[in-house]
Amino acid sequence: MSTVIEQAVEARLVASAPRMETVPATLRYDREDPFAVSMAFPPPATLEGVEVSWAFSRDLLAQGVDGPAGVGDVRVRPYGYDRTVLEFHAPEGVAVVHIRTAELRDFLARSQHLVPVGREHHYLEAGKWDQELAALLEEYS
Repeated sequence: MSTVIEQAVEARLVASAPRMETVPATLRYDREDPFAVSMAFPPPATLEGVEVSWAFSRDLLAQGVDGPAGVGDVRVRPYGYDRTVLEFHAPEGVAVVHIRTAELRDFLARSQHLVPVGREHHYLEAGKWDQELAALLEEYS
């Protein structure tokens, strides 16, 4: 069984102009990083002209399809009957995309089949976790 799930999604980029442009994006879940998901946007969809990937918690995405979630760089909330809004906050500005909620629910179900909610800690490599925690603590000391 593969340890990585990738799913292409159609994202509608909300711009300051009154139109919505469709951009391809890829959701990714890796069992080796069981608490996180990422969403990548190809170069044509970004201001910098390079692929941009945002990593955030799987739990944030799961909460956000049912109600507003997040207070940091990534925020998720339902929008209407069949859309979910993801906001990506960066120093350069805010990117807002709409994605079909059904696509997100399908992705979440697939990731939860791979690593059930509440069992994520069983998939962490103890040594890797210790190294990442030490690096994080070093940044803030």
